Amino acid sequence: MVQSVDVWLNVPRRPFEASGTSGEKVAINGGLNFSVLDGWWLEGYDGTNGFAIGGSGNDAGNVDEDDAESLYRVLEEEIVPLYYDHNEEETPHHWVAMMKRSIATLVPRFNSDRMVAEYAERIYLADY
Repeated sequence: MVQSVDVWLNVPRRPFEASGTSGEKVAINGGLNFSVLDGWWLEGYDGTNGFAIGGSGNDAGNVDEDDAESLYRVLEEEIVPLYYDHNEEETPHHWVAMMKRSIATLVPRFNSDRMVAEYAERIYLADY
């Protein structure tokens, strides 16, 4: 484990997300991803294990403007209220539950062991 953050903000322009290893590392350390739905986050996001910016399409038009609006809306209406929702013992139970969901759903699927095995199977051991 390494030092982490509460929320990992990742805003690449779709469809240019790279491999996603920084976001994957955040999950294993208990942080929540807040990213555009592209690359690995499009596969990993389930609506309960982090936060999404915008939709999953790469439609032309005002994608940057739409993503900016989505970023601020989700931050204001979802992330900040959830982060500061503490019980009488000052424990953010809903936030912690989302952290646990993130770890449970992302760590088994998005890690270097799986990546190396998949690369070996699909690229190096494939029959061409």
